[in-house]
Amino acid sequence: MSLAKLYSATVVGLDAEPIEVEVDISSGKIMFNLVGLPDKVVEESKERVRSAVKNSDTTFPMKRITVNLAPADIRKEGPVFDLAIAVGILSASKQVEFDFTKTIILGELSLDGTLRAIKGVLPITAMAIEQGYEKVFLPYDNLEEARILPGLEIYPLKNLKELVDHFNGTALVIPVVSGGILEKEVIEESKFDFSFVKGQDQAKRALEIVAAGGHNILMNGPPGSGKTLLSRSLPTILPAMTLEEMLEVTKIHSVSGILPEGEALVRTRPFRAPHHTSSAVSIVGGGAFPKPGEISLAHRGILFLDELPEFPRFVLEVLRQPLEDGVVNVSRASGAVCFPAKFILVAAQNPCPCGYLTDPVKQCTCSSSTIARYQKKISGPLLDRIDLHIEVPRVEYSKLASTESGEASASIRKRVEAARKIQQERFRSNKSKIFSNSEMGSDEVIKYCILDEGAKALIKNAVSQMHLSARVYHRLLKISRTIADLDSSDIIEQKHIAEALQYRVREK
Repeated sequence: MSLAKLYSATVVGLDAEPIEVEVDISSGKIMFNLVGLPDKVVEESKERVRSAVKNSDTTFPMKRITVNLAPADIRKEGPVFDLAIAVGILSASKQVEFDFTKTIILGELSLDGTLRAIKGVLPITAMAIEQGYEKVFLPYDNLEEARILPGLEIYPLKNLKELVDHFNGTALVIPVVSGGILEKEVIEESKFDFSFVKGQDQAKRALEIVAAGGHNILMNGPPGSGKTLLSRSLPTILPAMTLEEMLEVTKIHSVSGILPEGEALVRTRPFRAPHHTSSAVSIVGGGAFPKPGEISLAHRGILFLDELPEFPRFVLEVLRQPLEDGVVNVSRASGAVCFPAKFILVAAQNPCPCGYLTDPVKQCTCSSSTIARYQKKISGPLLDRIDLHIEVPRVEYSKLASTESGEASASIRKRVEAARKIQQERFRSNKSKIFSNSEMGSDEVIKYCILDEGAKALIKNAVSQMHLSARVYHRLLKISRTIADLDSSDIIEQKHIAEALQYRVREK
């Protein structure tokens, strides 16, 4: 009978690709063929489309139907093509007429023709704007996410019949111009606050440095000393995300299908706390069709690993490359994808299996061999990549019983934001999009970590006496740079190096 051609899209990794949907209807044996490297979900769209067309006051042609999703070398997955396939069939059978040029059609169909929300709308709209598309037809529930980026006409739909009526001119769908939700004010609420933490002044100071420079930290201490409470309170002193960071995080969460209900844009920094039984794939990402893992879902936020030695060693080892590079590369036979993974690692552990090796009150019941095996679960190279190491001791009764509140998170956050502002000005002209001191490379360390004579002498002795590796040396300079920023100092002084050295473990 006829041929119809229109456009949809699919997500590969974190980026979208336009997909050409070709529908041919011809005489012959009644058949519905779907080609173009579809997965099982796409194959099943034949039944959803057939029922949806019949239940939308339109006719499903009893002919030989062939649907091609091109290019054929890109694996198609998910129900995102349902609506485009249905429209293609209606267009090829002359039931609708429309100029599909510069138009993308997305959506999952129910059997009665209603539309369900889909994943990955933000990267698809970003691709559409970049490649010159002008209109996007999609489910109504995806409207808020679709209108984040400016430059598109968004047509929100509740069912297939609305789209058919729009194409035929009987009832037009009013388009929404994108780019209208970025100005919303962020109001953050948290049940955690640094004022709730009794004592632990050194740990609080260390976490302030972590927040100011985006550094990683490992807290070691007996059970009940406050490690988890400190970690959960860290987000309350982190600076607000920039618009660019929000878009990065939202794209990852959109592809993963975990955007907060009622929110199209992720405005607060992620806090991910996977259990120690999590697999390596769930942590770093992957699968037959690679998806983001916990380290990517924690991008621009916090990855909290409680009971660090309880994680399998091979799971911890896969963190080494992402901690160093800020990205994770996942390669499969079907292709390779790169996921961003610039997160703050906050890890907590007990000093031994029973937890009381360093406790001055309770006696440790572990044998020396048991303690050695426990501590060897975390490799030296991984410890090298953790910037700050601190002891979180038992809190004394006098501090626990005190009615005085500690410094509130809001007060600490002001100092952190001031330090981050200094860093933003410092890296403004840098083309590599550095947001914090922890992301500095060797060139930036040389350029921005200027030491006075006292600092040079101190760090020289530290490298020699503590046997610091080159990686630890550079991380020590980055921490010192952050401490200097908190002190509003352009030059790294001896006192800044001295404080940074307190957060390093002595290498054996």
